[in-house]
Amino acid sequence: MAEKPFPCDVCDKWFTTSNQLTVHRRTHTGEKPFQCDVCEKSFSQNCNLMAHRRTHTGEKPFPCDVCDKWFKTSNHLTVHRRTHTGEKPFPCDVCDKWCTTTHQLTVHQRTHTGEKPFPCDVCDKWFKTSNHLTVHRRTHTGEKPFPCDVCDKWCTTTHQLTVHQRTHTGEKPFPCDVCEKSFSQNCNLMAHRRTHTGEKPFPCDVCEKSFSQKGILMVHRRTHTGEKPFPCDVCDKWFKTSNHLTVHRRMHTGEKPFPCDVCDKWFNTNSALTVHQRTHTGEKPFPCDVCDKWCTTTHQLTIHQRTHTGEKPFPCDVCDKWFNTNSELTVHRRTHTGEKPFPCDVCDKWCTTKHQLTVHQRTHTGDKPFQCDVCEKSFSQSSNLMAHRRTHTGDKPFRCDVCDKWLNTKYDLTVHRRIHARKIRDLRLIN
Repeated sequence: MAEKPFPCDVCDKWFTTSNQLTVHRRTHTGEKPFQCDVCEKSFSQNCNLMAHRRTHTGEKPFPCDVCDKWFKTSNHLTVHRRTHTGEKPFPCDVCDKWCTTTHQLTVHQRTHTGEKPFPCDVCDKWFKTSNHLTVHRRTHTGEKPFPCDVCDKWCTTTHQLTVHQRTHTGEKPFPCDVCEKSFSQNCNLMAHRRTHTGEKPFPCDVCEKSFSQKGILMVHRRTHTGEKPFPCDVCDKWFKTSNHLTVHRRMHTGEKPFPCDVCDKWFNTNSALTVHQRTHTGEKPFPCDVCDKWCTTTHQLTIHQRTHTGEKPFPCDVCDKWFNTNSELTVHRRTHTGEKPFPCDVCDKWCTTKHQLTVHQRTHTGDKPFQCDVCEKSFSQSSNLMAHRRTHTGDKPFRCDVCDKWLNTKYDLTVHRRIHARKIRDLRLIN
């Protein structure tokens, strides 16, 4: 082992040269003496400044001799070459993982030690890498330094920009080797593969749930802690994830950046578009393992499976009711708070849900988009059409558990039950 005669007087690290020690000390002092003369960024090492300047000039002087890629630094080229050779020269001394770079190894070893040496100076979070800290700080500053050259979107990281640009190009470079699906991100492919294997390697340490992705686990944990670290700068709402915040902001801006290529509808999220496209294709890729029902989304499947298990995991903290979904709980809570967050832009009515608003607006437009395929009647709500169809089929799917009578709609059943309740009340008064 090479001699390391230069110790750090703050931590227990030793270094081979005094220059290495000087650079290391800057991680403690925060000193960044090398400033870019184009933008305001500063760096702890001159080599980092030189590499950064190339982000302004676009210069990439180091070509790969296997593929057509060029790189800003010789170190980036060396690391890239290992994607061709498969070389991973740095072994972990705790587990059997081998890493492509010493930096990758150092970061990996922190998964064993739990070390997070980079604190945020705004909140109380600590991070495994300085890069993670830099990206996190942008959640406080709102900085998005990477613009898309096709639309007006700005991104927090270069990786986020690369992924976003694929929404324009349609590129999905990560194919599944089991089915025919391809994905724009490797992490999405890895998560998708688990739909084939059923693997859920990320358990919650509070409850008994496990998850197929670490990100989903992190979001789930916030249901226990109540943490909502992402505030809307227009209204007073806070959100569990930055993605939820981004989608929410589109309610204020009206932005719907995802068009359907079959009809003229636009959507505020890519996932909403994907689900919508299945109304054209009829695709229902998620089967129930109890009955023969197939569902359009995994979320729809999860909710459906609760009809078999009877699970209602979302309790109201005001009354004793429990609900099948978080959205049902949210709507129910509004019966306690009186909140009606969806205003009609024609009259002064406010609605409890977005769906309720859509139905109400049809009283202004006269729109009746649900047509009976037997007769010529049209309806403003799908539920009304379903009830009407039963006048043709004679189907009465709602059974009274007191007298065994079957009724056409759930509302009819509710009204009918009141007859029994009234009789019971009258008997009690007589007695």
